[in-house]
Amino acid sequence: MSKESSVYKTYEMAKEVYAGIGVDTESALKTLNSTEISLHCWQGDDCSGFENADSSLTGGIMATGNYPGRARTPAELRQDIEKVMSLVPGKIKLNLHAIYLDTDEKVDRDAIEPRHFESWVDWAVSRGIGLDFNPTYFSHPMSAQGMTLSHPDKAVREFWIEHGRRCRKIAEYFGKRTGKPCVTNLWIPDGFKDAPVDPIGPRLRLKEALDEIYREKIDKRYNKDAVESKLFGIGLEAYTTGSHEFYMGYALANPDVMLTMDAGHYHPTEVISYKIAALLVFVDEILLHISRPVRWDSDHVVTFDDELCAIMQSIIRCGAINRVNIALDYFDASVNRLVAWVVGMRNAQKALLKALLEPTDALKAMERDFDFSSRLALTEEYKTYPFEAVWDYYCESKGVPVRAAWLPEVKAYEKDVLSKR
Repeated sequence: MSKESSVYKTYEMAKEVYAGIGVDTESALKTLNSTEISLHCWQGDDCSGFENADSSLTGGIMATGNYPGRARTPAELRQDIEKVMSLVPGKIKLNLHAIYLDTDEKVDRDAIEPRHFESWVDWAVSRGIGLDFNPTYFSHPMSAQGMTLSHPDKAVREFWIEHGRRCRKIAEYFGKRTGKPCVTNLWIPDGFKDAPVDPIGPRLRLKEALDEIYREKIDKRYNKDAVESKLFGIGLEAYTTGSHEFYMGYALANPDVMLTMDAGHYHPTEVISYKIAALLVFVDEILLHISRPVRWDSDHVVTFDDELCAIMQSIIRCGAINRVNIALDYFDASVNRLVAWVVGMRNAQKALLKALLEPTDALKAMERDFDFSSRLALTEEYKTYPFEAVWDYYCESKGVPVRAAWLPEVKAYEKDVLSKR
């Protein structure tokens, strides 16, 4: 980078400003650059997958919109993801669902194996990135009644238990091949539209099923397990079997299983940024799904809003950058899908950088001394410190577009590639 460029000159001024409050911008950038954020593959094809081109989404999953250019094959999806990777700085992982297998073989979910994902692993290894994974408990005839692992029919439960077991083995293979632990996140759509008479029965069955899935111990160097709660879903408005309370209890009782907190899976007035510190007192690691609820779990594109900044701030203030796994989770079919990806990833990275540029130790010292006046005054002042100059410098130093210069590239890609699908 030329020292005569405006980006460099502006960064040098910002660096001096931050040094004045005891913040080393180079150290912050080093931490940012080493922090992997998991990019969700399902934004690129509206969560349809490649298991069956004619399958429809069920289980409270809904992608709205019909913007042209949806990826139709694994190769097209990888092509789109590579374009996104060229427009965001820093390290990413790719998050796959089980329905994204790449095979000509017709295989049901209780029979999937690592070989059905070989092309994804080869691609990830060639790119030097890790893979995360998710069993897919929706959009299948065996989930049509709105229940899977908590279904009263043992045969249905056994089908989905075997799916969970096989997904963990696939994840283990991902971890061994890529050299990076695969985070395997389990979410089920189970519940009722109206209030059940027996609220505990489904949860007892779910606990028993989870115990079976996690019975085999897998080295955490290769696979890390997580369970994801939800408030409710479409058609399951009254009762969700896998609630926050249920999965928090399960994770605390089973230390090898992480709790996943999704930003959109709670009551409208709840935010996960306040939950992070409480949970980290009792667990070693957690998984965060960064999303943006509008009225409910609508999975909107992540914007640079107060809650996103608060989530990243909570991670840094807790000193938990190595204990929190960060992943994106949304799908919007009303806009260019690459725009949705790039906006969300760059915003997540920007918010993390902003949190890293706070003089956390100095503020904590004020708090310990009961100097709440200084704490209030300075935290407000730091909100408008020139973090964007540090972000621009980071982008340019990583060879990706600065500010909105990435958008014309996506528009050109839409014209040359997406419009021809």
